[in-house]
Amino acid sequence: MNIWEKIIALQRQGIDSVVITIASARGSVPGEMGAKALVTAQELVAGNLGGGKIEAKAISHAQEILRGTEACSLQLWNLQRDVGMTCGGEMGLLFEKITAAPPWHLAIFGAGHVSQALVPVLATLACQIDVFDVRPAWLAKFPPLENVALHHVLNFEDGVARLTDSTFLLAITQGHSTDRPVLRDALKRFPSLPFIGVIGSASKRAVLLNELKQDGISARQLEKIICPLGLPIGRNDPAEIAISITAQLLSLRI
Repeated sequence: MNIWEKIIALQRQGIDSVVITIASARGSVPGEMGAKALVTAQELVAGNLGGGKIEAKAISHAQEILRGTEACSLQLWNLQRDVGMTCGGEMGLLFEKITAAPPWHLAIFGAGHVSQALVPVLATLACQIDVFDVRPAWLAKFPPLENVALHHVLNFEDGVARLTDSTFLLAITQGHSTDRPVLRDALKRFPSLPFIGVIGSASKRAVLLNELKQDGISARQLEKIICPLGLPIGRNDPAEIAISITAQLLSLRI
């Protein structure tokens, strides 16, 4: 993965970074003009500036930028005087901070046929996805995706602890009996969720709402539940359902 691909991946995860570019070089220096490196608050994640003390100092300076308010910095360092190297050259380094937007978080409960088609589509967007299922074999069917985390849980509702107040929740479990505890626990713990979608029919919605009302969920919260999930387009095929769900999510994204 090159630096530009890594920047996109970090933005999808909501992680700030700094791109460092060797903008000038004079004399004996370890790096080449135009060389780049990408740094997060934790580490160097891509590229290199020639290694050694100059790279370590550049990483440290980038992390200082991440902790502050400065968006861009141009540093001219004498390698002997400023870095403590034996080389006699100078390097000009451009530091550019890339601030990521807060990640769009989606929690998908269920790893069945629809989720198998849906998750790879959603993963192409700037979002972070958590998928929960009680069946490890179904979770294992997903391809490795940078912004997708897979969670094997004993009960579907165990995944509710990973939600936040801004999570888009999609209940696509094995049926309404396993959707119900997820919705119940999520609505009680996070009453202001911006999106709550459940796959199924209008008759399933009626049964779920009645049961959730018995669980103590308010009428105002019940009105937020979207079931059937997805726009009324396409056929009853997992791939087409995935497109209809993605379109609905994008239309309602905050």
